[in-house]
Amino acid sequence: MVVVKIATRLDDVAPWERLDPVPLRSIRTLRDLRLLDPTQLAGLAAEIRSFLIHRVSRSGGHLGSNLGVVELTIALHRVFRSPEDAILWDTGHQAYVHKILTGRQHGFDRLRAHGGLSGYPSRSESEHDVIENSHASTALSWADGIAKARQLRGLPPRRHVVAVVGDGALTGGMAWEALNNIGGAQGRPVIVVLNDNGRSYAPTVGGVADHLATLRAPARKASSLFASLGLRYLGPVDGHDVAALESAFEQARCLGESVVVHCVTRKGRGYQPAEQHEEDRLHTVRPGHGAQPAAAGPSWTSVFAREIVEIATDRPDVVAITAAMPHPTGLDLLARAYPDRVFDVGIAEQHAVTSAAGMASAGMHPVVPIYATFLNRAFDQVLMDVALHQAGVTFVLDRAGITGDDGPSHNGMWDLSLLQLVPGLRIAAPRDAAQLRAQLREAVTVRDCPTVVRFPKGNAGPDRAAIDRVGGMDVLARTGDRQAAPDVLVVSVGPMADVCLQVADRLAGGGIASTVVDPRWVKPVDPVLPGLAARHRLVVTVEDNLRVGGAGSMIAQALRDAGVTVPLRDFGLPHRFLAHGQRQRLLDEVGLRAPDISAQVVATLAGLADGATAR
Repeated sequence: MVVVKIATRLDDVAPWERLDPVPLRSIRTLRDLRLLDPTQLAGLAAEIRSFLIHRVSRSGGHLGSNLGVVELTIALHRVFRSPEDAILWDTGHQAYVHKILTGRQHGFDRLRAHGGLSGYPSRSESEHDVIENSHASTALSWADGIAKARQLRGLPPRRHVVAVVGDGALTGGMAWEALNNIGGAQGRPVIVVLNDNGRSYAPTVGGVADHLATLRAPARKASSLFASLGLRYLGPVDGHDVAALESAFEQARCLGESVVVHCVTRKGRGYQPAEQHEEDRLHTVRPGHGAQPAAAGPSWTSVFAREIVEIATDRPDVVAITAAMPHPTGLDLLARAYPDRVFDVGIAEQHAVTSAAGMASAGMHPVVPIYATFLNRAFDQVLMDVALHQAGVTFVLDRAGITGDDGPSHNGMWDLSLLQLVPGLRIAAPRDAAQLRAQLREAVTVRDCPTVVRFPKGNAGPDRAAIDRVGGMDVLARTGDRQAAPDVLVVSVGPMADVCLQVADRLAGGGIASTVVDPRWVKPVDPVLPGLAARHRLVVTVEDNLRVGGAGSMIAQALRDAGVTVPLRDFGLPHRFLAHGQRQRLLDEVGLRAPDISAQVVATLAGLADGATAR
């Protein structure tokens, strides 16, 4: 183990507020950065921190993680030569300083806004962004692949592959699969810059975190696990000392073999509210951070958070598992009430799901709250470990549908399509807070198959009471002459209920009668639905998931299987990655708003009247 330099206390570094700043406008290219005198770098770091605090606090975004990598990023770009040297970020939310130094300062006025700067690396923005990643633990596999390809193509070894990996990413199994291939490989070195701040969103957990803590201890000499895997180890390095970082990076660059440079940083560095915010070190901040948001009803996550505590109080067999996100998914309340029944497994979704299957087999009922987009990573485990074993596990999918400003990697628009493939699995899509509470309670009573409860990001809005119940479905509205057969059956999936009710009102204004139903459980399709559909001229489904393989697709199949020939129009998300932007704006852009849907329904009915076939 090579000890480069680390302060006994990171606070020993001079406060950034007292330094003479270097104007960011003087850094137009990375060459400008490299030409700075070393004595100017502390001032530059001060200017960058001031820039981040003011811009990100206004726009919203990932603040704490970027305040922690200011000096690390400066040193990285002074030693390595991007884009000839490939620099990858894991996860990408810590790349704001990288963006600032690679000519995108102006874009921070519209950070994460529609048409503005992405909150993650984006290849469409800059040649310096190699991968568009935000799902953790992936960059080392990318780095291994790039290094292998460069070796096969005979590219000069002076071109380096650098992966900046947060310590939280090392709790994911994929990172260790990559390290197993990187370690000891000849002729294709990868430089792993380990950004160790002891946290992902929450404090990093498990044996890896304990090992890094041992390596950080100044009075101890410990054998590095990385060295055992065939990688050289340099560190620990003070991640807020540019000179020490440059020295370590230069040494790593000259080794000609794969190496881990262990950098110790402090999340939220230089901003007192972040440093003192123990919950998440201001991992993310809302736009206008510090202002009081207008009251808009409880968030979906907070409704779940309170209800799961009530359920756990009634049901001692209910436990919860989180993949490094106890607070964002609402498990912090349960952890306070029943700390021995909440398990944080790190950024390890696959392990979370299979361990839940194990707990279910041993008599518990695990609840696994997870962002909908992250469940993609554990699909095989849902299919083969949970569903095949008929395990009573409840998955709570937060951020389902379009999430907005985090962009294409975070939109939870795949879950209904993927999970429709899983035999036996049941999916609930609550339309409001009352239904979330009710359907969550229904889900945890199921012991012989997996259940899913999905809801979007944001506030739940007002409750929408049903006027009737048909089978297991809620009837939300009936319009037109009750004596005549209605024209349109509108099937609303989850939070699209408001849009569907608006569609019904618009159709009624044009003399078109409709029935609006909320199936509540969208998988399996309610057996009463085909018969109800047969009493209408047209079936319309509306969902905030892909049209491909979504709820509309499954309902169409159920109608065919029942011999019901009523035409169906399915409205949902297009089969493409959607850019970042506010949820409502994106829904409007893809046509999931009442005027667009009602206009197409009217056109379809007109075509049917002319003898055409609805598509």
